[in-house]
Amino acid sequence: MNKGLIGKKLGMTQIFAEDGRRIAVTVVEAGPCVVLQKKTVEKDGYSAIQVGYGAKDASRANAAQVGHCKSAGAGVFTTYRELRMDDTSAYNVGDVIEAGVFAEGDLVDVTGTSIGKGFAGVIKRWGFKGGRSSHGSRFHRAPGSIGCSATPSRVFKNKKMPGQLGNEKVTVQRLKVVRVDAADNLILLGGAIPGSANGVVLIKDSVKATR
Repeated sequence: MNKGLIGKKLGMTQIFAEDGRRIAVTVVEAGPCVVLQKKTVEKDGYSAIQVGYGAKDASRANAAQVGHCKSAGAGVFTTYRELRMDDTSAYNVGDVIEAGVFAEGDLVDVTGTSIGKGFAGVIKRWGFKGGRSSHGSRFHRAPGSIGCSATPSRVFKNKKMPGQLGNEKVTVQRLKVVRVDAADNLILLGGAIPGSANGVVLIKDSVKATR
């Protein structure tokens, strides 16, 4: 990866291409992000930069955060992410990364936290078919058997059962950058991305960039 940005999902809309096609896009306020730290292979064993996003009042930050961000000279931030890169020589502590690093047509991967849906049963959570709806069947939305009694005398790990649905880290790969508004730090991505409006997302070069 050679570039990346922290952003905020604003919502979805639609735009029209030159040939009249309607394209569903997600609008992301990408950056500005400030480089807070550089990591090198010689010192840290890998190459990366740490960036901060979203200004935060220093009075609401602890001493460790203030001290860590001091060298960048841009205050403290609400969100921090580390971006692994092949080469960090183009970046220095204090540099500002804006939406203009991406261009129309780029393929990106977007990571965010999916919308939490609370406790859900197996039909909603895993797509189980369920039982008959007829009267008297006594088996409608239950999970069914989850194992045997004597052998193995336990329930196997990762068994598909009711539980928390959503609210987990999700990455959507190979989304196309449809439009970039560098003046307002906006990036329009074709399709949907994880999370609700105002959720924090990480945009970076796609690991499967070749079509």
